[in-house]
Amino acid sequence: MSDPQRLPQAEITELELGYMRLSDAAPLIMAKEAGLFTRYGLDVSLHREVSWANLRDKLVVGKLDAAQLLAPLPMMTNLGAGGIRGSLMTGLALGLNGNAITLSNRVWESLELHYPDSAPDPLQVVQKLRSKLQQTGQTITLATVHAFSMHTILLRRWLQAGGIDLDHDVRLLVLPPEQMCDSLARGVIDGFCVGEPWNTVAVEQGIGTVAASGYHLWNNAPEKVLGVTEQWHQSHPATHLRLRLAIMEACKLLTELDAREHIAEVMSQKCYLDLPQRLLLPSLTGQFRFSKNAAPVSIPQFHVFWQYQAGFPWRSQAQSILKLSEQLLGKTLSEEERRALVQQSWRPDLYREAARWLGENSPSRDSKAENEHSQEWEFEPGIVLGADRYLALP
Repeated sequence: MSDPQRLPQAEITELELGYMRLSDAAPLIMAKEAGLFTRYGLDVSLHREVSWANLRDKLVVGKLDAAQLLAPLPMMTNLGAGGIRGSLMTGLALGLNGNAITLSNRVWESLELHYPDSAPDPLQVVQKLRSKLQQTGQTITLATVHAFSMHTILLRRWLQAGGIDLDHDVRLLVLPPEQMCDSLARGVIDGFCVGEPWNTVAVEQGIGTVAASGYHLWNNAPEKVLGVTEQWHQSHPATHLRLRLAIMEACKLLTELDAREHIAEVMSQKCYLDLPQRLLLPSLTGQFRFSKNAAPVSIPQFHVFWQYQAGFPWRSQAQSILKLSEQLLGKTLSEEERRALVQQSWRPDLYREAARWLGENSPSRDSKAENEHSQEWEFEPGIVLGADRYLALP
């Protein structure tokens, strides 16, 4: 914990911070409710938005000072992909994992698969789905939350791993997270990839079965980041530092189960997520149910907010995101273009700055090996990282 009195004076203290109606907004809400923003001399107003595009656009045009963003969005917005161009950057990741793929009960039951006491095998599920689509000659309609999101990357990779033709067997839509369950219930879509708690909502409503957790598709994948514009950071570096420090302290608090249970109760309030606490607890406690009548499965890494250097914006992860996004972009970026974009958008130096003020260890290098570790490993003395495997393609 740092001493706010020793920090550089904040350029501004009243901030507008945007977030989405998702469980992994927990660090932002915890920072507010635990008085951490106030401790760092900031008066932060939290604004819940309805879509990622809306959140990004308000950040770009200056209606928000900072925002919870999908990990790919700073880079994609700097490229001008997705409808608007702006110089976005992040110096702090907000967590790892948090997504899942849910199929309608009709589709799930047609697969005739049963996992009463364990998580489904993602590869077995998607291979069975491919067989069913080939047998019936039908297509399937699936939704993600934004064209340039980890959700889209994970969903497409899962389908490709099973040999499903993305051009002929699947129709992909983009929907706001909180519209997913209604669209599934009305038969508009056959499934979706979305962050919690919307998979749990579908399970508890009896309209869907979770086919795969994000963790099982890509162990400890980057998920959300704290985004600001480059101009805002340059004009308010001390304010930005204080903001990162408050949120990092909130992330550390969320390593404790009691804190997660408490924040689930807080987030259930109308002013935040406006959902029953019981729907927020499964992913936050890591006791996750894949179907309505199944026993909970322990997935302690379903949400990782602090462990494994979860807040560090690894440039190697940004490089992986760019490579996996090239199909979505419809073009291949040169190594030079990719490097420049990553350096502009992902700022590990800003994380190190905040970590020094907190007296916390941080990685000494900006990149690490990706997709090589199936369990915890030591990056360097004092820096332990988690598994980083993702589903292999055929």
